[in-house]
Amino acid sequence: MIDWSDEQLAVRDAVRRFVEEEIAPRVDDLEHGDLPPYDVLRKLYATFGLDQLARESFKRSVARRREADGGGRARNGDAGGGGSQAALTLIPIVEICRYCPGLVTALGVSTGLAGGTVMKRGTPAQMERWGLDLLTLDKIGAWAITEPGSGSDALGGMRTSARPDGDGYVLNGNKTFITNGPYADTIVLYAKLDDGSGTDLRHRPVLTFVLDRGMEGLEQSSPFRKMGLHSSPTGELFLTDVQVGPDRLLGEGKEASDAGRQSARDNFVTERAGVAAMALGVIEECLSLSTRYAKDRLLWGKPIGDFQLIQLKLAHMEVARLNVQNLVFRHIELSSLGRSLTLAEASAMKLYAAQAAVEVAMEAVQLFGGNGYMAEFRVEQLARDAKVFQIYAGTDEVQVTHIARDLLSR
Repeated sequence: MIDWSDEQLAVRDAVRRFVEEEIAPRVDDLEHGDLPPYDVLRKLYATFGLDQLARESFKRSVARRREADGGGRARNGDAGGGGSQAALTLIPIVEICRYCPGLVTALGVSTGLAGGTVMKRGTPAQMERWGLDLLTLDKIGAWAITEPGSGSDALGGMRTSARPDGDGYVLNGNKTFITNGPYADTIVLYAKLDDGSGTDLRHRPVLTFVLDRGMEGLEQSSPFRKMGLHSSPTGELFLTDVQVGPDRLLGEGKEASDAGRQSARDNFVTERAGVAAMALGVIEECLSLSTRYAKDRLLWGKPIGDFQLIQLKLAHMEVARLNVQNLVFRHIELSSLGRSLTLAEASAMKLYAAQAAVEVAMEAVQLFGGNGYMAEFRVEQLARDAKVFQIYAGTDEVQVTHIARDLLSR
């Protein structure tokens, strides 16, 4: 794949019009925290029929799960459409991130991480209870794994506990940096089994639960103040003797008792591939804004684009755009072949794309000079937003570790 198809370009142009008409005028309100992102996202879903598509996909997924649970064999296509579906998923990410990356974070966590985990790991009853509302944005979801003392060591350092109590569990702990945490209706939460066996904390089974807003003992904090991604509310969760029944433990039988670690790893791969598409949107917009500014801004009587140092900045931005775009295209091609990225591949993709987005955005600020430091010219916001790409979904340092470990294990 070397370019978008005609169909994909038509989708891109339609999404771009929506972004320019519905999101761009609201960026300031989203940035100042005056406008939670969810109604804007719901309008996106309604405009393009994504809510109806989610309902149809949900029905097929539940039917396949029931068929598999009944002893049948799940039909091909469980992944949901291969390369074509991957492209149609990534195009809106790229376009929205040209203006407001935080919207993509809020959306991706709710439908992709929270909703996706329920759909991949839940029983048919759990899928019907929580999955559909998350996939259609009728309810907002959070995915709670990070803790104050275990950011990059999310699984090993996890301390939130699930103590067996009758046929259910009692949950205690604290989660932080939780996207959608302040407003989430449904929370997919990871906790370590505390069964009194004396197993070392690092090696205890990880369980996955689904919680609902308002449960006794569950507290959701107010939104944090942050450097960037202001349109994506982030907060903390506090759990004090939260009683959960077995119906809230995702999966059933042995699968439920030891699948939390694999569930988290699968989501890391999905999340890191998505960050590359987000980075591409930021890079494309920074390059577009910088090219236009280099033509219009005069210095000593001529456009600054005539100066070689400015040309060098633009050239480096274009190299980054091509490289990140090719990584996104490769992901789409692999999906069309029914292949998923390995954790190392996803880590390499995320590492490069995140670094490229930050470098391009900071170079855009520099190219704009004093204007680049002002919010009016937009590259200031994109630079702040891009920085988180090197932090969430695993820091740059963690990506390096995953890539190196894979290379050394061969």
